[in-house]
Amino acid sequence: MAPRTEPTGQQATAGRSARSPQKSPRRTGSTKTLQTVRDADGQVTSLVRRTVLPGGLRVISEHLAGARSAAIGVWVGVGSRDESATLHGCSHFLEHLLFKGTAERSALDISIALDAVGGEFNAFTAKEYTVFHARVLDEDLPLAVDVLGDMITSSEITDEDVEAERDVILDELAMHDDDPDDVVHNLFAAQAWGATSPLGRDIGGTVDSIGALTRQQILRFYRKHYRPANMVVAVAGNVDHAALVRQVKRSFARRDFLSGDEAPVAPRGSGKALRVHPGTVEATRPFEQVNVVLGMKGLPRNDDRRFALGVLNTALGGGTSSRLFQEVRERRGLAYSVFSFASHHADSGLVGVSVGCLPSKLDDVLSVVRAELAKVAEEGISAEELSRGKGQLRGGLVLGLEDSGSRMSRIGKAELVYDELLSIDEVMARIDAVTVEDVRAIAAEIFGQREILAVVGPA
Repeated sequence: MAPRTEPTGQQATAGRSARSPQKSPRRTGSTKTLQTVRDADGQVTSLVRRTVLPGGLRVISEHLAGARSAAIGVWVGVGSRDESATLHGCSHFLEHLLFKGTAERSALDISIALDAVGGEFNAFTAKEYTVFHARVLDEDLPLAVDVLGDMITSSEITDEDVEAERDVILDELAMHDDDPDDVVHNLFAAQAWGATSPLGRDIGGTVDSIGALTRQQILRFYRKHYRPANMVVAVAGNVDHAALVRQVKRSFARRDFLSGDEAPVAPRGSGKALRVHPGTVEATRPFEQVNVVLGMKGLPRNDDRRFALGVLNTALGGGTSSRLFQEVRERRGLAYSVFSFASHHADSGLVGVSVGCLPSKLDDVLSVVRAELAKVAEEGISAEELSRGKGQLRGGLVLGLEDSGSRMSRIGKAELVYDELLSIDEVMARIDAVTVEDVRAIAAEIFGQREILAVVGPA
C-alpha cells in the first residue's frame, strides 16, 4: 500500500478490432460495447463492455477467452494533487484506513477473505487517482467484488485505526526518505511544480502533515471524493459482464452508496498548461552515490504528440541500446544505471533523465547527458533509431497484456483518466505514424527549454 505513480503505457493484443471505441455519454442504466476483438478465424478473443449504475458508478469489463483468473480494480478519481496544504497526505492515509475494517469485516477478516482463496490484494495512491485491486481465480470474483465493495462504501475509520495507522505511515515516510531514488524524484517534482503546489508535494505527505491530520478531516475527505460518479470498477479476465454488474450493484449498495450525487466530476486544471519552474535543487544524504534527475517540461496526457515523445524517450534512454545507456555506461563507464522517462498529468508533464553515479563522476555525467540532449534537440534521431524505438514500444504493448491485471489497469485507467479506450490497432497505428520529423520537432521543443536539475548525495 505504498504511494506511487501508476506506470504509464498502453497495452496491446493480437487480432483485429471489429469496433472502434468512441467517447459516449454516461447515462445511468446504459450498457455499451466498447470493443470487440476477433482472431483470424473470427472468434471473439476480447470483449469490453461498460455499464453505468445509479449514482454514476461505471462498471467496465474485458472478457478474455481462455482465461481462468480475474483482476478487479476500483479506480477512484482522487489523489495527492486534490489535497489542500492542511490535508497533505490524506489520500494515501485514507487508502490505508480502508483496509482497517467495516461493520461486517475486521481488518483480519478482510485479509483472510482473499488469502483463503490465494488471491492477490493491494492498493496504491498516485497524484491523480487511487486504486484498490485484487486478482483471483475466476470463481472467486464475486468474493473480491464483495470485499472491495464493503471496504469502499462502509469502512469505519475509527479513532483507534487512525492513530495506529498514523505510526505505520510515518514509518513508511522514513523508509522512502532512506531511498535515494525516491528522494531525488520528489525533489525534482518539487522544483518543477513548486514545493507547495499539489503536484509538487510528495504523495505520502510529511511528518508534520501526517501528524496533524484528524479523523474528522479524513472522514470529510472520504465522503467528498469517494462517491459513485468519481469511481470506476474495472475487471478483466474470465468475467461475465451482466453477472458482474449484478454483483457490483449488490456489493456497492451498502449504506445507500449508489443513491449518491450523479453530478459529473469537474475536470482538473484550467485548460492551460501548468507552469514549470526551471532551476537546481540539492539535498545532502549519507549515500554512497550521487543521484541525479535532469529534465524539462513535458506534455499533458491527452496531447497527441505523446506518441512521438514515447518513441523519442525509447531511443534516448529506454533500453540498453539507447543513446544514453550506450554513451554514459557502455562507452564511458560513468554510471551503472541511466534511463529517461516521460510522465503525464491532466494539464502538464515532465521529461527527464535519471542517473546514479559516484560523486567523482558527477560533472562528467552531467556534461555527457547535456550534450546528448542538445544533440537530439538539434538533429533528432536516425531512421534506424526510429524503427527500433517503434519496435520496442510495440513489443512492450503486447507483452504488457500477458495477464489479467495489466488488462484491468488498461481499461480502468482509460475510463477514469483518459475518458477514452483506444483499440490496440489504433495505438499501434499512432505509433507507426510517428516520423523522424515528428520526433525531431518534439525533441527541439522539449530539450530547448531551460532545465530542472535535482541532485541528492553526500556533501
